[in-house]
Amino acid sequence: MNIFSIFTLFGGLAFFLYGMNVMSAGLEKLAGGRLEKLLKSLTSNPLNALALGAGITIAIQSSSALTVMLVGLVNSGIMDLNQTIGIIMGSNVGTTLTSWILSLSGIESNNFFLQLLKPESFSPIIAIFGILLIMTSKKDKHKNIGTLMIGFAILMCGMQFMAGAMKPLAEMPQFTNILTAFNNPILGIIVGAVFTGIIQSSAASVGVLQALSMTGGITFGMAIPIIMGQNIGTCVTALISSIGVGTNAKRVSVVHISFNIIGTSVFLLIFYVGHMIFNFSFLKSAINPFQIAVCHTIFNIATTLLLLPFINQLEKIAMTVIKDRKVEAEDNVFLDERLLLTPTFAINECENLTVKMAIIAKKNFFRSLKMLNNFSEKRMEKIQRKEPVIDKYEDKLGTFLVNLSTKNLSDSDSREISKLLATIGDLERIGDHAINILRVAKELHEKNIILSEQQKQELQVIIEALSEIMEITIDSICNSDIRKAKMVEPLEQVIDILVSDARDSHIKRIQNGQCTLIDGFIYSEILNNIERVSDHCSNIAVYQIQVNKSSFDRHAYLNNIKSFKDDDFNKNFDMYKSKYLKMPLLVNT
Repeated sequence: MNIFSIFTLFGGLAFFLYGMNVMSAGLEKLAGGRLEKLLKSLTSNPLNALALGAGITIAIQSSSALTVMLVGLVNSGIMDLNQTIGIIMGSNVGTTLTSWILSLSGIESNNFFLQLLKPESFSPIIAIFGILLIMTSKKDKHKNIGTLMIGFAILMCGMQFMAGAMKPLAEMPQFTNILTAFNNPILGIIVGAVFTGIIQSSAASVGVLQALSMTGGITFGMAIPIIMGQNIGTCVTALISSIGVGTNAKRVSVVHISFNIIGTSVFLLIFYVGHMIFNFSFLKSAINPFQIAVCHTIFNIATTLLLLPFINQLEKIAMTVIKDRKVEAEDNVFLDERLLLTPTFAINECENLTVKMAIIAKKNFFRSLKMLNNFSEKRMEKIQRKEPVIDKYEDKLGTFLVNLSTKNLSDSDSREISKLLATIGDLERIGDHAINILRVAKELHEKNIILSEQQKQELQVIIEALSEIMEITIDSICNSDIRKAKMVEPLEQVIDILVSDARDSHIKRIQNGQCTLIDGFIYSEILNNIERVSDHCSNIAVYQIQVNKSSFDRHAYLNNIKSFKDDDFNKNFDMYKSKYLKMPLLVNT
């Protein structure tokens, strides 16, 4: 085997891996955010979870990407550990489709119709149609189909390169001697696991084995242990994904590893005990790509059916290996870089973390407001501890979203990233206002200043309105609810009026000598921070609305509704005026 054959071999592997990534990206974009929604909703039943895991892996052609997403979903608290086990099992079944597609390379027949099934016959045609769709279509959906077709053609091209480069190996005695060592099942498992762990794709690893089998030098006895090892090697992705995540998310990777190691061990034991008893003569026969696909499928389905009744036991193993920690789950911000390969999944995970960030920011702000009337050292420590967490969310999310924006994205995904970047900026500022209020509360406590009854009554109404606007805003983020988002600006206008009235009342109290100048500065500081938080809620709601309209012209939108040209705005504005401006608790003096 000369140097050019080696270059062709590794070049073919590069084409193969790149084609798989391109195909996966096209399929993932076609699916959009629907896959993640399915994951959350259809996992209560183990059989549903199994079918779902297989279906999604077939759809995105990557069990590794699915595992990474499961780690993220569990880490975000959106899914339970138990829900992921069936999906992980299903992904092992779903990944076998690739080996069936690749087995077409081994078709040997002079029949015209069978020849058409060979990749070298149909992949050029697929590539032509794919590039035409990409170049001529204006719709994202058609472009994504074109990307999928191009990825498939590149993958098949890589497979052919590898097969062609490996043909001379059949005539080399050194190669035959190396293969003889693979007759040892343990060595075969190790080779399969290590190679798959390095390239982090069991499908690609099986593809290389299928290409190697075309030399005629691979027997069933060599291939079966390697196939078993490939399933263990694919756990490397889950293991890497578990670095830096919460306890439950780490357990997802433990489940994945346990499932594959136990399944391989049991299957290996049963198979070779059976061989000792019945002497499987076929083990010495040469294996072809089609037969590798059959073995791969039988092994994965058999191990899945074997361990499906033991989902609870697998969960217990994970709980035993990874003990509970006392660190609060919401304090952890985990975004796996491999999610960048599947932008829509990455965006969904960023949305999940943005929701968590919004909830933390809201809780922290209202903790600060409680400190105005009831100062607590313990609560102060919690507020101070949560502020860096909010900053960490903005830092991690912002960096990840900027990196994500450089990927090949659809127009809707690009707009969603812009919306999220703007949203996390406003949420971070809400966190800062919580610290500002905390400083005011601390000053009131240290100087033994007590707010007057009028001030307390005014704040009670304003805080009630602020609580509602934050609830509506977070609701609009959680559920992408445009109807809720449209209710924010009318309430923000009412809060502006409430704050303005409170300021006027306060000025009168100072003029009448009912409040000192120091009290005046402190109260104004409280009102300023409340008003700014209300403004940030308005900003976030406008991002939700405008991204739905494919626009980010915030000022044009606000000018339009504030000129009372929007019926929804007028109706909601009147409703909130009636609710808050007529409340008897707001006292003018």
